[in-house]
Amino acid sequence: MTVAAHPATTPSGTAGTARTAGPGGLAELYAEIQQFYARQMRLLDDGEAEAWAETFTEDGVFAANAHPEPFTGRAAIAAGARRATDDFAARGIRRRHWLGMLSLEPKDEHTVFVRSYAQVIETPRAGQAVLRASTSCADLLVRRDGRWLVLDRRIHRDDLG
Repeated sequence: MTVAAHPATTPSGTAGTARTAGPGGLAELYAEIQQFYARQMRLLDDGEAEAWAETFTEDGVFAANAHPEPFTGRAAIAAGARRATDDFAARGIRRRHWLGMLSLEPKDEHTVFVRSYAQVIETPRAGQAVLRASTSCADLLVRRDGRWLVLDRRIHRDDLG
């Protein structure tokens, strides 16, 4: 499978040929990545901003068209996530991130480009759940010390063009 290149994948911006990553092949890799995202999003939704930021590399990037500038580095990512989670908690809003439709493009056994869709659902205390955002996500993941980390994340909120 081939997908559009992530800004951090190749200098020319062209996608490479997909290869299986690791001895278990694409199906095992898909399950690993799916589990990574399930854990990562649960950390964020549970307000564990610093633990969530630990799922990024030390020099990781979190860029979104909803923010004027990318957050660069784990400390900046953690600080931004902490501000957001504290704000939602203070307003009595529970957030849930739902990622799906993952498309993987392994680069080698330690690097994979992943595209997905994400929906953000907000539920105010004693209120009705509302779909707050529909987004597309492009991640460059790297395997370090046996675990997957986000090196570069690009979020595009559909309502912001």
